[in-house]
Amino acid sequence: MSDAETLFERIIAGEIPADVVYEDDNTFAFRDINPQAKVHVLVVPKKRYRNVGELAAGDPELLSAVIGAAKKVAELEGIVESGYRVVFNTDGDAGQTVFHVHAHVLGGEHLGLFGRHA
Repeated sequence: MSDAETLFERIIAGEIPADVVYEDDNTFAFRDINPQAKVHVLVVPKKRYRNVGELAAGDPELLSAVIGAAKKVAELEGIVESGYRVVFNTDGDAGQTVFHVHAHVLGGEHLGLFGRHA
């Protein structure tokens, strides 16, 4: 993994502004700048791993914290009862563009198979 800071590390450090939804000791959650649903929040572990597979192998407790933070975001956004989706894109073919693992929390409207309902 490159030592260069990722976009998400710069957001976590406050170098790049973000609409923060939730933060705890291990995770940082903020609104996606290109939302794919009415609610679209990214949950990022503060410690960088390239993707969810690397995170699961390297720190399963931190992966659990990311999932817990995703649930907290859903609660804060009022979408627990109506339903929400948690998505991890892994590497280029899946659409991962920032190689710092992150969960997408999507909801607030009916979601189709992969995104907004047409």
